[in-house]
Amino acid sequence: MSLPVSAQEALSSFAETKGWEQRARLLMQWGERLQPLDEADQCEANRVHGCESRVWLVAKRVGDHWQFRASSDARVLRGLLALLLARVQDLTAEQLAGLDLREWFTQLGLERQLSPSRSNGLHAVLQRMAELIRQP
Repeated sequence: MSLPVSAQEALSSFAETKGWEQRARLLMQWGERLQPLDEADQCEANRVHGCESRVWLVAKRVGDHWQFRASSDARVLRGLLALLLARVQDLTAEQLAGLDLREWFTQLGLERQLSPSRSNGLHAVLQRMAELIRQP
């Protein structure tokens, strides 16, 4: 499966970084790219449970493909969400089901920086995506 353009951009950006400090700075910059959710979207119905920080996720189907928007009150998590969204944007339900989250963050060189709680939180986001795309 070919990568979305934004995912290719993320890979090349992170490939150029040296060391965790540069990666952390780049991660924060990616988090700033997230479009803020409207207050109405930051409701309990859109909340992702299983994250230590507050995370909201909104999905929209366009044809056979899915588009997601997300937000969090935690800066590092916003960056991780932005990178996750770069990878999943405009995928089909089948492509989303086959996504290996750990492999994606390994490719970015961020797997060692994913604490167990952050990793669990990102998996909760991915699970919520799967739930949203199964809804009629």
